[in-house]
Amino acid sequence: MKAATFIEPGKVEVKEYDKPTIQKPTDAIIRVLRACVCGSDLWWFCGISQRQAGDFVIAPFTHGCGHCAACLAGFDGDCLNQEAGGNGGYQGEYLRFTNANWALVKIPGQPEDYSDDMLNNFLALADVMATGFHAATSAEVKKDDTVVVMGDGAVGLSGVLSAKLLGAKRIIAMSRHEDRQKLAKAFGATDIIAERGDEAVAKVMALTETGADAVLECVGTEQSVDTAVKVGRPGAVVGRVGVPQKAEMNTNNLFWKNIGLRGGIAAVTTDDKQVLLDAVLTGKIQPGQVFTKRFMLDDIQAAYEAMDQRTAIKSLVIVSDK
Repeated sequence: MKAATFIEPGKVEVKEYDKPTIQKPTDAIIRVLRACVCGSDLWWFCGISQRQAGDFVIAPFTHGCGHCAACLAGFDGDCLNQEAGGNGGYQGEYLRFTNANWALVKIPGQPEDYSDDMLNNFLALADVMATGFHAATSAEVKKDDTVVVMGDGAVGLSGVLSAKLLGAKRIIAMSRHEDRQKLAKAFGATDIIAERGDEAVAKVMALTETGADAVLECVGTEQSVDTAVKVGRPGAVVGRVGVPQKAEMNTNNLFWKNIGLRGGIAAVTTDDKQVLLDAVLTGKIQPGQVFTKRFMLDDIQAAYEAMDQRTAIKSLVIVSDK
């Protein structure tokens, strides 16, 4: 089978590997139709994080067993029974999927029953849509809330869509790119702020007077986290899903405004089964619109470059159309 392989910073290639095999009764072998490049994959591609050459390029999301304390509490992304190394490479033709009897989300029918756009929507549920929704639920977004979304990548845009799905009345998207601003508005954003730092805080306060009820932090940088805390009203909650890029943060600002901070790895299986799959099937959301460029698996290098150079909001990788 073919699978994307990290070679060195700035370079990925498609190589041949043995097909995975069943190793446990709870495993399943999945033939991959579509995959995508995650923003976190770029950490190795850009040389920010170190990774030994020859490893598969893997998705950052994990899934649970369905019966441990974390899974039963609805946090399957933090499953206590995860295998070291996860499932292996998602950007390949086949993968061994652990805990398949619980963690797989069954879609009615077969791939040929759905349109191209709907297949993209399903793909988003495996990745960014679930993370954006996790940011919104972690921030406790409620009906008629005012929400600020930090980040205009695919996760941030999914956060906008999630805030709308949960009933937010005003959604302020922090974005400086025209194509992403346009999609943010299509997803439900009522206001766009292009500024950063203190200027962004001033703009939010001018729009809201008191600050936002909920803030979705979908970037992970020190500036983004700092701004997220500052734009929340007293008692607001920040839902943080941006992968932290700095180990330390000043929590004193949280204290002086009674700001709550929570979040982490998305509970993909739980949220898909309870909310998101139905929202896609009934046409309430169309998260697949974040895929603005598509590539065949053999063109995986170009897919990464498009993400890295911001010529694509998110790269779609066609593995098989059959």
